[in-house]
Amino acid sequence: MKKIVFLTGTRADFGKIKSLISILEQQPEFEVFVAVTGMHLQEEYGYTLLEIQRCGYKNIHTFHNHTHETTMDLTLAKTIEGLSSYVKKVEPHLILVHGDRVETLAGAIVGSLNNILVAHIEGGEISGTVDELIRHSVSKLSHIHFVSNAEAAKRLQQMGEVNESIFTIGSPDIDIMFSDELPDLAVAKEYYQLFFETYAIVMFHPVTTEIKEMEHYANNFVNALLVDNHNYVVVFPNNDLGSKTVLKAYKRLVGNPRFRIFPSLRFEYFLALLKNCQFIIGNSSAGIREAPYYGIPIINIGTRQQNRAIHADIINVDYNEKSISEALRTIDSHRAVQTDADFGQGNSAELFLECLQKEEFWQMNHQKALNPEREVLVLVEYYCQFGILGNF
Repeated sequence: MKKIVFLTGTRADFGKIKSLISILEQQPEFEVFVAVTGMHLQEEYGYTLLEIQRCGYKNIHTFHNHTHETTMDLTLAKTIEGLSSYVKKVEPHLILVHGDRVETLAGAIVGSLNNILVAHIEGGEISGTVDELIRHSVSKLSHIHFVSNAEAAKRLQQMGEVNESIFTIGSPDIDIMFSDELPDLAVAKEYYQLFFETYAIVMFHPVTTEIKEMEHYANNFVNALLVDNHNYVVVFPNNDLGSKTVLKAYKRLVGNPRFRIFPSLRFEYFLALLKNCQFIIGNSSAGIREAPYYGIPIINIGTRQQNRAIHADIINVDYNEKSISEALRTIDSHRAVQTDADFGQGNSAELFLECLQKEEFWQMNHQKALNPEREVLVLVEYYCQFGILGNF
């Protein structure tokens, strides 16, 4: 029996890996362990451990990585300490990490330094800010890559990752988006006591590389929302450095009948609300990934998603209050169409399981090596692009 540890630190990454955990739980040849930390254990962010526990997974382990300073380096250190202790008890064959969070980097470090296979979900993507540094670092520390599309796979090859280690399965949250698990809109509204007939969704996260400006940016955003006339469902930011600044700005929305503010939303309920909203505004990846699949108009603010693979009609604005207000004045006439975004067909869990059930998957070499042939091809492509090699 193969032991597999999934690491999750936020509501967002849990939504991405939930279908993968669930399908492995049903297979007798795998023993699944879910290591839970980060935002999941913080009451101010909704204590989303409860959402994980509702899934009924057999092995759930919690450890705190939060520090009062909330700096990313200290969070990284605490996560390494907590996860290292846990994996030494479990002795897993594989550690699964997702995306570009500090917890993700910690999981990759613990696995690679303890000679445990590490699989990275949704590597090879670009986003900008410090997130991109973390994502690519995790890819280099990982032995196996589950990517969302061919474009991401190509980037990993350009980074020297060998083809045999890269598996294209799509974005796992798409599985849930089009599953039968989503509640009806009326059920979601009743659950969260939402009495708006129409509403938009707000998700605005701090950008750690712009921390000195975040107070100004957050206040500009809130100013624009206050002078607007739409109803809003506001979801707390993640707990990165700068989150307290965003939450302080959100206090100005409290008591206003056009706003309902939540620390977190259950993933399926969030999707039901997203699917039926007027638009989404902020800088969340939900505006890049999930919203286009539902044909929801998007106002994307600032730099946080500037380099993400975007296959949707998105209104991009800067942090200026006037720019945000102008986008809000025109959004009702903006009719997005359902995109053919290349993030999979909703069968990521099945493709993921097929990979793990192959014997050669578990023969992956723990000793990583670059793909020298690919490195040469990248150089040739680069030189040809700029005409350096002429008619090579």
